[in-house]
Amino acid sequence: MHKDAAGSGTFAAGFDWNEVRFVLAVARHGTLAGASAELGVDQTTVSRRLKALERRLGVQVFERRLGRLVATGAGERLLEHGRRVEGEMAALADLAGDVDAQLRGITRITAVDSMVSHYLAPLVAEARTRFPTLVLEIVAGNHNLDLGRREADIAIRLARPSRGDLVIRRLGEMAFGVYGARDRHGGPAAWPFDPAYRWLAYERDMMDLPEMRWLGERIDAERIVFRSNALDALIEVAVAGTGLVLLPCILGDARPALQRLPATVPGREMWMAMARELRDVPRVRAVCDWLVARFQADAARFRGQAAPD
Repeated sequence: MHKDAAGSGTFAAGFDWNEVRFVLAVARHGTLAGASAELGVDQTTVSRRLKALERRLGVQVFERRLGRLVATGAGERLLEHGRRVEGEMAALADLAGDVDAQLRGITRITAVDSMVSHYLAPLVAEARTRFPTLVLEIVAGNHNLDLGRREADIAIRLARPSRGDLVIRRLGEMAFGVYGARDRHGGPAAWPFDPAYRWLAYERDMMDLPEMRWLGERIDAERIVFRSNALDALIEVAVAGTGLVLLPCILGDARPALQRLPATVPGREMWMAMARELRDVPRVRAVCDWLVARFQADAARFRGQAAPD
């Protein structure tokens, strides 16, 4: 037998795949403390397991940079395989549960706050009728949950995901418009460059979003009189007549107190993603297919071409 093959076989035979969890946890947090909190063990245990693994591999997995543990070149290769192992193990757990339960259990969906509050939440009653043995969990947030780690089963995003081994489906386009209080803003021909108008916008950390970049190219920051990371707050302030606001048409058109003013605003594509290992899990596939059908049925509303139901 080839020497390298024999050595590899001996190592693999005695390898504890549970140690992959320690490597992945340290990589995610960059510290022993963070990894120990995730794994529910003390820092000494994490350190000991890492050193034992490095001795067996004969390579250094992490190095310290600016107070954080960062994977070396060899560590990155180990992480690449480790993430696949983690995903496969999670998929096996999901599949094993679904073989017995079929459409029973919990399916977790994540989307931005406005999508959750104004579109997904009103669909829960329909979902309960279609899938009475399923429990939906919907997580609102503007940060991306990790589908590979099963922080969510399904993600609905306003940009095409570019990382991870995912199954991705395009849901359609979300149009945006400029809205103002119906009794205060008439939309003169000079708009939106008329300096008389005041604006509402996202907080500064969110100004890199496409719709905010569009706004930033057309008005001075001094004309923004209110900021928030909560779209509902922006809507209420706009209804009060404080200023103009960029909104998804499906939200702005649903508020009788607001009117859409003449402006061409770039839209955003909507995408649905799930970990590839979940594509054949019945509970996830059923919810995905249902969501695709719902988005298709409401395509005109999302494009701002139809009034709400």
